[in-house]
Amino acid sequence: MEVTAADIARIPRTNLRVPVEEFAQVWVEAGRRSAGGDWYAAGVAMTCRWMARGTVELNGRHTPVWAPVTNRSARAYEELIEAELLAAEKLALRRPVPAWLAARPGWCEAVCATLRWAWRRSGPPPVPLPDTATH
Repeated sequence: MEVTAADIARIPRTNLRVPVEEFAQVWVEAGRRSAGGDWYAAGVAMTCRWMARGTVELNGRHTPVWAPVTNRSARAYEELIEAELLAAEKLALRRPVPAWLAARPGWCEAVCATLRWAWRRSGPPPVPLPDTATH
């Protein structure tokens, strides 16, 4: 799903602890990579869209995206973002691994990495960004 300038402009700044420009770059790059069926990239893109309070079109209507792990229909805000991170970390520790999760290799790790990076400002961006430095 394409990330638009309007999507980026609507991101609540209180939902991020990283620069919005960097967040947007990660979101766009994850979306590009997920088009090939990469579950890790899809997990990053889904988490970014939820944190950004994005929408999806269903039956011609735009509806808020649901939280990636808890499937809450509420739009992301500070307390829900922290709760989603805790739920994702708990899911990552479940044994045996649920069948639906085993069928999505890397997805849970991506959700955790995205939330840790964008919310707790811990760790590197969850997807490497193209090198834009001039040589």
